[in-house]
Amino acid sequence: MSAAELKAETQDIVRDIVVDEVLPHAPETIWKALTSAELIGRWLMKPTGFEPVEGNTFTFQTTPGGAWDGVIHCRVLEVVANRRLVYAWKGGDERNTGYGAPLDTVVTWSLAPVEAGTRIRLIHAGFVMPRNESAYNVMSGGWKKVVRQLDEISGEK
Repeated sequence: MSAAELKAETQDIVRDIVVDEVLPHAPETIWKALTSAELIGRWLMKPTGFEPVEGNTFTFQTTPGGAWDGVIHCRVLEVVANRRLVYAWKGGDERNTGYGAPLDTVVTWSLAPVEAGTRIRLIHAGFVMPRNESAYNVMSGGWKKVVRQLDEISGEK
């Protein structure tokens, strides 16, 4: 086996979660739910310190596992009102395998007006396989539920 083939064989595979839906709400309505800490707490998890400002750092607290304390460290990377919100999503511990393994990813929310409302595209990028396989599998289904909850919150009067 050549050095290039060996490197390709041992190189980690990176996977992304993509959820692409059309919601029957205006982009401004969904944007409010995406960028209000109080509303985020209702459709995802309660954030601590969230503000939709580039460079802002905040955290989410989820169930701890193994050596991991359950804290997800986030940093806002990009904000384009009513169009795009991007943040880093990091957590885990080097001593964990499976749940709570180190995760260094990016979450991107994109909104585009369409006739039926808004096309929302969520990309959670950067799951390194096999290390992040547990998180990838759980979060693949989890993000679909989160988008449904975001739809419900956005639809409230």
